[in-house]
Amino acid sequence: MKFKLFLAMILSVFLLAACGTDDNADEGTNEDTTEETDGGEEADAVTTASIVNEADAFVDAVSENGTWIIATLNDITLEEEVTVAGEFHDKGDEANDVYRKIAPYTQDEDRNITASYTITTPKMTIQSENLNFYAGTLAGDVHVEANGFQLGEEAKIDGNLTFASQEYQDSANIAGEVTGDTTVAE
Repeated sequence: MKFKLFLAMILSVFLLAACGTDDNADEGTNEDTTEETDGGEEADAVTTASIVNEADAFVDAVSENGTWIIATLNDITLEEEVTVAGEFHDKGDEANDVYRKIAPYTQDEDRNITASYTITTPKMTIQSENLNFYAGTLAGDVHVEANGFQLGEEAKIDGNLTFASQEYQDSANIAGEVTGDTTVAE
């Protein structure tokens, strides 16, 4: 059983690594970068997704000290509210645009979604700018306190979507389904 889980994690990394488009709709999760060390030598660094399958790991991954992309391998249930916070850059490279992604799904080598997962929480507060919830389901309410929130066409919020200001709503791109009300807090 542990071997199957390990194999599924490795396969997910490779599948997510294959994804990427110019419009940030489906970013890869593994990109090689080169950094200069204090001694002037170049060191290879690899930015990877935080692949999670437990509630505590998910909470850590979406925190200010987490990663730019969070991929899940199964449904996750959080008993408490969760906040997605911190500034992150596309593919973990500060030279790229500010961008963050939650990816509760797996895909094949042609980027077709093969399985979608549900993240259940009473409430998710979005404080990371340009967060893309690309596919899968968020079961619970979502409160957006940042510009550029994206809900992908293959994604669903099974709850209410509330924006802290009109500016945040105007900057959002909601292509997916919201089963509850979409409002601006007043």
